[in-house]
Amino acid sequence: MPADNELLSNLLMELRRGTLILSVLSQLGEPKYGYSLVQNLTQRGVEIEPNTLYPLLRRLENQGLLESRWETAGQRPRKYYQRTKDGTLIYRELKSEWETLCSGVGNLLEEES
Repeated sequence: MPADNELLSNLLMELRRGTLILSVLSQLGEPKYGYSLVQNLTQRGVEIEPNTLYPLLRRLENQGLLESRWETAGQRPRKYYQRTKDGTLIYRELKSEWETLCSGVGNLLEEES
């Protein structure tokens, strides 16, 4: 049955991939740096590895959904990320779609019971 475990692992990864974008955007209404974002998400039940988060942040920034700035006043420099105006608009649309999708899938899963 190892092939089944691998299949399940791949399917779970696909399921999580899209939800991570929405999760990250949800937390960046105010500036946050990467490590604090990992902690915030983890505390709220969304596990994300730094080696997954940082490429995602760069991609979202390249897409114009996030902006970043370096803060050098503290003990060590930190790069802070925040949603752009376009990022907030996209986040709201994704959130609305997520709520609709959850409702529909919830109905399907209840029917199965």
